[in-house]
Amino acid sequence: MDAIDRGIVAALAADGRATLSRLSEISGLSTSAVQSRVQRLERSGAIRGYRADVDYEALGLALTAFIEITPLDPAAPDDAPEKLLQVPCVEACYSIAGEASYLLLTRVAAPSDLEDALHEIRTIANVNTRTKVVLRTYFEHRAAISPVDHPAD
Repeated sequence: MDAIDRGIVAALAADGRATLSRLSEISGLSTSAVQSRVQRLERSGAIRGYRADVDYEALGLALTAFIEITPLDPAAPDDAPEKLLQVPCVEACYSIAGEASYLLLTRVAAPSDLEDALHEIRTIANVNTRTKVVLRTYFEHRAAISPVDHPAD
């Protein structure tokens, strides 16, 4: 992946609906060259898909929480991610280093819904939980890729 690919990916991460014309302006390449690069990035898996930027508050899911989970029985099969796929409020599940095994990103309407979700998560996955409630989100879904190559240190 070169600097032009990084620029295309960064532009698409910021705006998944960016047109080939806009990507052409950003990259300095022709529209057909940009299209070829985008298709190659999609085939390689560097671009996995395109998503809507959702306002969860507008959808009635005003409460965001991060939930750390730790198995009650460390000897039991590690199948929490598969089990938690059936819990609708769990948006993401990350394997993490530290005391907990996984970090869940959840979105619910109200504190009582979070309480219900915690009960469901504990029951389904047989885990202990530790919860952090988000008070305000300053930014998220920021493109983590830089459009320029960094020199080796």
